[in-house]
Amino acid sequence: MSYRKRTAALASVAALAGSAVLMAAPAARAEVVDVNYQCKTPIGDKSAVSPIDIKGVESGGGYKITMSWQKGVSSSPVELGKGAMNPSATIKLGGADSGTMSVTGPANQEAIPANTPIKINDLTGTYTPKKTGKVTFTAAILTIKALGTTTTCTPSNSPGPSLTLDVTAAEGATGSTQSGTDSGAELPQTGPEDSAIALGTLGGTVLLAGAAGVLWLTRRNQAAR
Repeated sequence: MSYRKRTAALASVAALAGSAVLMAAPAARAEVVDVNYQCKTPIGDKSAVSPIDIKGVESGGGYKITMSWQKGVSSSPVELGKGAMNPSATIKLGGADSGTMSVTGPANQEAIPANTPIKINDLTGTYTPKKTGKVTFTAAILTIKALGTTTTCTPSNSPGPSLTLDVTAAEGATGSTQSGTDSGAELPQTGPEDSAIALGTLGGTVLLAGAAGVLWLTRRNQAAR
């Protein structure tokens, strides 16, 4: 095989190895999850199912987390005027991290008619990674405050995560997020995917080194002639 063909073949294999490494490490995965809320209201128990969407966008040293409801939950026997309803919620963390984080949002911008499902505006919060690895975000408790009353809605169907992020712990950060305990710093978690990425990177480095060796030997032989 000629020098050009050998070099081209090695370069192609190295490029494929690099592509495999990139494909093996998705940064985030999101999906809409149906959450069956059981709500304790001032006028009795109510239930409603709403698809929940959670998104995460890098912001500074953390992530801006946005939680969205695609359907209304609970209702009020009287009209809720503009600004009368204030929602907030918690999101359960899993995977490499644990505990909960809070998300909040603005009061209702329009009046909500009586006996109408209450549509929750998007709620947002900031998540700062305290562990390295894949962190899951799952809908937890929704709280609605209106007209001096509080309604608490709890998922009853053990919903799965709406978002999974591959994060790196912020420098100097330890422990869990809003969990009430500090478990201390931990070494980054590794698993099959991490091993595959490491091996892929090593393989690409070896192949590139081999290509450089072929080039050096070829030039040396040409000089000897």
